[in-house]
Amino acid sequence: MGSVNDLRWMDAALALASRGQGVTAPNPSVGCVIVGGGHVVGRGWTQPGGRPHAEAMALEEAGKAARGATAYVTLEPCAHESARGPACADLLIASGVARVVVALRDPDPRTDGKGIARLQGAGIEVATGTGEIVARRTIAGFFTRRLKGRPYVTLKLATSLDGCIALANGESRWITGPEARAHAHLERARHEAILVGRGTLERDSPQLDVRLPGLESRAPRRVLLSARTADGWHMISQPSAIATLVGVDHLLVEGGAMTAATFLRADLVDRLLLYRAPILLGGKPGIADLGLAGLNGAHGRWRLTDTRMLGSDRLEVYERASNRDSE
Repeated sequence: MGSVNDLRWMDAALALASRGQGVTAPNPSVGCVIVGGGHVVGRGWTQPGGRPHAEAMALEEAGKAARGATAYVTLEPCAHESARGPACADLLIASGVARVVVALRDPDPRTDGKGIARLQGAGIEVATGTGEIVARRTIAGFFTRRLKGRPYVTLKLATSLDGCIALANGESRWITGPEARAHAHLERARHEAILVGRGTLERDSPQLDVRLPGLESRAPRRVLLSARTADGWHMISQPSAIATLVGVDHLLVEGGAMTAATFLRADLVDRLLLYRAPILLGGKPGIADLGLAGLNGAHGRWRLTDTRMLGSDRLEVYERASNRDSE
């Protein structure tokens, strides 16, 4: 899994990779740090639209300092040339780096193992697996699109302690505080598209933009789950149609209760973002009937991966349980 220093530098590469989430599809968002003499000489992350790649950006910054250095990359360097640029494995070889630490092997058949083999064939030491779990989360959409043919789906719910998203009269602004809402806007910026149902559109007229300084341009594409059209929205009539969303590897589902239930019943939710406010409403539930025949069907589906306080609200993040990932 790598030394303490390897983990330290890979963490830095993973932080860089997160900068490109939501703007690089269909390319993955990758981070690269080049370390020589115990300090960073180059850094890069996949740029909007997918180019330049992280390695190309980091090597350009490093220049001659890359010779004999170690490159930390969150995904196996690509081994195929493109009209948009040379293969990153070849760029690393030409730079003279002595060692490359790779978090994840690339599932793209054009590279899958070939990038690592090319580096090793050139006499470069390659280590794999350092930071693998976090790296997989960072490019979950890239993996899901290639392995399942659809975007990675996150369902976001902002509820009271008793699981309500509104009072009985429909009032819902605001259940959570400003810190939780700011975090939700950051999540929007990391997704290529955001989806709501017809009821949410007609009741709330949501803008679904990103209201964070410096990230206003990162507003995701708006998608509506409905059989009827609406101006300014991309329409899909059923959850399975998310597979047809071009250039979308990460989809955020925000509302409402029926839409949440529809995606859950279709088993298309990969991640849950639950923002819980310390209030009780006794109002409208956040999720409609899931059609479960018994409690056994509810257990074993989710695992907690993160929890934190955002002001007075608590965020809980859940991912699909590993025993269901292969279904």
